[in-house]
Amino acid sequence: MMAVADNSRQYLIPNFLYSPSVPSKRLFDLDVPVNTNHGLYHSTFISKPSASNSSSGASRSFMIPAPTEKIEMFSPAYYATCTVGGILSCGPTHTAVTPLDLVKCNMQIDPSKYKSIRSGFGVLFKEQGVRGFFKGWAPTLLGYSAQGACKYGFYEFFKKYYSDIAGPEYAAKYKTLIYLAGSASAEVIADVVLCPMEAVKVRVQTQPGFARGLADGLPRFIRSEGYAGLYKGLVPLWGRQIPYTMMKFATFENIVELLYKHAIPTPKEQCSRSLQIGVSFVGGYIAGVFCAIVSHPADNLVSFLNNAKGATASDAIKKLGLWGLLTRGLPLRIVMIGTLTGAQWGIYDAVKVSAGLPTTGGVTPPAAAKA
Repeated sequence: MMAVADNSRQYLIPNFLYSPSVPSKRLFDLDVPVNTNHGLYHSTFISKPSASNSSSGASRSFMIPAPTEKIEMFSPAYYATCTVGGILSCGPTHTAVTPLDLVKCNMQIDPSKYKSIRSGFGVLFKEQGVRGFFKGWAPTLLGYSAQGACKYGFYEFFKKYYSDIAGPEYAAKYKTLIYLAGSASAEVIADVVLCPMEAVKVRVQTQPGFARGLADGLPRFIRSEGYAGLYKGLVPLWGRQIPYTMMKFATFENIVELLYKHAIPTPKEQCSRSLQIGVSFVGGYIAGVFCAIVSHPADNLVSFLNNAKGATASDAIKKLGLWGLLTRGLPLRIVMIGTLTGAQWGIYDAVKVSAGLPTTGGVTPPAAAKA
């Protein structure tokens, strides 16, 4: 174990936000014996008097103080923290890349006009000015904030749930299958809340004159196609997002584990939190590249269906062709999704660390010892 004697450690949440009259009594120990009752999850919380920490001058393990009281693993407070992390990691990041998303969608819908990334930005600037680059930002922010809340919150829930069903030994042996099942289950729910905002976003971004934004775009969409029209793209959205999310979470978890095993000489529990968050960003970026490739055909399909009233999947295949469905707008989407996914994992794990929780992934869950 690592000895630590650093009372001046800097935290993501400033010290002046803490109440000086309520010392931090709950500590999270990242270097403790395995609790095999939780399958994939084997970190545990411990509670120690603050006086003993200050008087000893050193601790036998690496500690991350929680801001107030401990957040028990898999408690309502734990899942609430993960949900907040999902909101902050998905909503603002998707909104920040609205210009890239706008050009990508228009390249998918009207390739004769938006022939390349460079010319696409030029056309948008010429016709709509700088403000045009953020057209559709409101449905993007609301839709992906809600999606992020469900995606990350339910992923943590389903990962624990399936791990418990499998038991410690099989959870360790088939961890990737649990990542895949947990992320797929979470995304089914997340897309239900995303779909209406995604429909309005695509229509606002790709049909000139349809609407200025969410306030007038949503009512006009409903008048045109009814409430059911908001979910016309749900099945293609599932086709895009479920493989994307499965790749995003399973690839990330495994890449982070490989990074700590082969690229970083220091064990994860001895790495600084800034390094751990940096690893999360790198792992997320690499996972994002795979996500973009796997989900791109469905992304083209979603853009096509939400842009054209009454359009079907067969219409999209006929117009775009199989090659176009696979590749149109792909380079831009790789850049966008890679950056987006890396930033999302970095923000998500920063939220977890600031709440006194460990970052995601990086430790191979050991199999349960046979009796």
